[in-house]
Order: sequence, then structure tokens, then C-alpha cells
Amino acid sequence: MSLWFDIARLAVGVNVVLLFVLVAIWGRNYYEFRSKHSLGLAMFGSFLLAENALSLYIYLMDPMLSSWFSSSVPAVAWRAMMLLHVLETFGLAALVWITWD
Repeated sequence: MSLWFDIARLAVGVNVVLLFVLVAIWGRNYYEFRSKHSLGLAMFGSFLLAENALSLYIYLMDPMLSSWFSSSVPAVAWRAMMLLHVLETFGLAALVWITWD
């Protein structure tokens, strides 16, 4: 089960980096063009960044929850959570690629 925990932590860490890139691009676009579309994307990215940063904090630093997640969560739940984090990573990578282009 530790493998699922490690993959989920890695995926969340990559998500945080990708979301920083996206929020920076969308924030710069809003500053330059003042469009509601860019503002909405930047707000969405900020909220998703906050969710992933909290997940990363829980997985890595919180003394009680990180030990509980790494030892007491059933393997089937970890597989599902890991799959969601990895799918989100692929989606964000595609979004960064499209946005950067």
C-alpha cells in the first residue's frame, strides 16, 4: 500500500507545480488583457492549487493524518485516490501544454 501512497504524493506534488505555472500564465493574461475569461481561469486554478497544496500538506507534513493515510487506509481506497491524482496530473499537463502554446 505504500506504493499507492508514494504515487499519490508524487502526483499531487507535480499537480502543485503545474498549477503554479497555469495560475501564473492566466494571472499574467488577466493583468494584460483584463478579460473575465482569464480571471475565471486564474480563480479556478487558484482554488485547485489550494486543494492540491492542502493534499500535499496532509500527505507529507501533518503528523497524524500522514501516518493514518500511509498505514490505515485500505488499499482499494488508495488505488482510487491515486488514480484520481494521476488522471488530474495528465489533465493538467495537457492544459499546460495547450496554454503554453
